[in-house]
Amino acid sequence: MLVNEAVNNYMQYHEANSRPNTVRGFGFTLLRFADDFRGCDIRAVSENDVLSFLTKISSGKKQATKSSRASMLRAFYNFTADTAVPGLSNPCCRPMIRKIFRRPRMAPPRLVDKDLVDEIIYRTTDERSRLMMELMGRAGMRVGEVLGVRPDDIDDGKITIRRPKSGRLGEAVFIPKKLERRLMDYVRSCGIAGRSKIFDISYTTARRIVCRAGDVVGVKLRPHDLRRHAATQASRSGMPLEMVSKVILRHADLATTQRYLGEVNDMEASRWIEHLLG
Repeated sequence: MLVNEAVNNYMQYHEANSRPNTVRGFGFTLLRFADDFRGCDIRAVSENDVLSFLTKISSGKKQATKSSRASMLRAFYNFTADTAVPGLSNPCCRPMIRKIFRRPRMAPPRLVDKDLVDEIIYRTTDERSRLMMELMGRAGMRVGEVLGVRPDDIDDGKITIRRPKSGRLGEAVFIPKKLERRLMDYVRSCGIAGRSKIFDISYTTARRIVCRAGDVVGVKLRPHDLRRHAATQASRSGMPLEMVSKVILRHADLATTQRYLGEVNDMEASRWIEHLLG
């Protein structure tokens, strides 16, 4: 079987069974693999060929990206061996490639203190910027979801996500009533139409807004830190982990949620001990 034929078969499988983001991720790596080895028999592609290809498409990238692309190619070879070419050897399983493209050891997620997040939000004077950060820091929304919100998506304390990362249709985010009122007041004051984006800016601009808000209080802040903060505070306030996972983070499984929740820093630990036992 030719490499490009095998890649087409695998991509058709993903298009029928996987979420859009998964299809895009595999497509980035595998379509380049098909172009580089077009017309070659898949059995003729050697370990050195695969190593050279992975090195080329991962040059200058972080170890996590390198590992992810090698994993995608490994999955492609496994699928092809199971469905079309019995006995096909998987070069991605060779020791050298596994070592070079191994998964990095993940550092524990950094957690920003609750009081600090509150101060960051309260010291943000621009209403648009503050609303964006509250949607991330209070409701656990992803920055991409915030940028896609339209007035017609807001109804009775929840925001419908039209194109969620999970691929599930009609995914909803619950927000406090007070935040909903302020959001709709902002929509009316700016004359934003029902199907127009409320925050019509780029991801880069949104990230810059969050980073600058953190700089005001002397911390390095990223949009995802606010989402993680929302989940961690909900968990520490007594919300069951399953609710945090399904309602705030909207994860597919609890294991992903547990990796999200940050470690307790000394200040947080002291405050909880005083609150519970003092």
